[in-house]
Amino acid sequence: MSVDKSPFVVTSDWVEKNLGAPAFRIVDASWYLPAQNRIGAEEYASGHIPGAVFFDQDAIADHSTGLPHTVPSPAQFADAVGKMGISATDEIVVYDGPGFFSAPRVWWLFRLMGADKVYVLDGGLDGWKAEGRPLETDLPEPAPAVFTVNYQGRMITSLDSMRGIVDAGLRQIADARSPGRFAAIDPEPRAGLRGGHMPGAKNLPAGVFAEGGRFKSMEALRAEFDKAGIDLTRPVTTSCGSGVTAAVISLALASVGHADHTLYDGSWSEWGSLSDTPVVTGKD
Repeated sequence: MSVDKSPFVVTSDWVEKNLGAPAFRIVDASWYLPAQNRIGAEEYASGHIPGAVFFDQDAIADHSTGLPHTVPSPAQFADAVGKMGISATDEIVVYDGPGFFSAPRVWWLFRLMGADKVYVLDGGLDGWKAEGRPLETDLPEPAPAVFTVNYQGRMITSLDSMRGIVDAGLRQIADARSPGRFAAIDPEPRAGLRGGHMPGAKNLPAGVFAEGGRFKSMEALRAEFDKAGIDLTRPVTTSCGSGVTAAVISLALASVGHADHTLYDGSWSEWGSLSDTPVVTGKD
């Protein structure tokens, strides 16, 4: 892997060579917005990387919050991925269709729960298919494993903490939504949400970190942060619509060696639904 590439992103060549190796696990984390007209579970059933298990981000979640795919409890996560045959010491590669949309969220979840060797497939399944690499439709039947959680609570930001961050301005806020949603020009895809963004937030759309499904070089990643007005010497909290694409920014931050960053799990689905949270419209 080139020193100018993310240490958390792996090539399809490397993945194919490791298929079937002991303690090597592949996870299909495909999840999409309605406008994308793609259904992750259906695509998985029609053809996935050999040995890949499907991680349902809507099912493996805390359903008590009323918010979409909230971080599951450590026990729920451990039970679900244990049944997939995954332990915390395995080498885990996560992918989605386009490459860097929903896979980084599950990459982040595994790290939140204490797994260290977790990577995202460059190019995603779309790139894998375009290269003519092997697919299978058989559903794997992995032997159950024990996933021992080592919860990294410092990686996640709650609503109360987010209120403090906005009030005090002590951390930078990077919002992964589109410019139109950020500025309240375009409607939110979920009903009942106000448009706009948190005071002080910077817009950093998740799509800017990849090109043609390939994650950009470290130099290009840093340039995107600079363009958005994010100072990489200061703490950052990432946010988006529902906590999924915020993890793309988290992946980019980790890739360039930024250590002090958190993800606001409730994101705009929570902030925009409340009547007492401050909201700004227009470009910041």
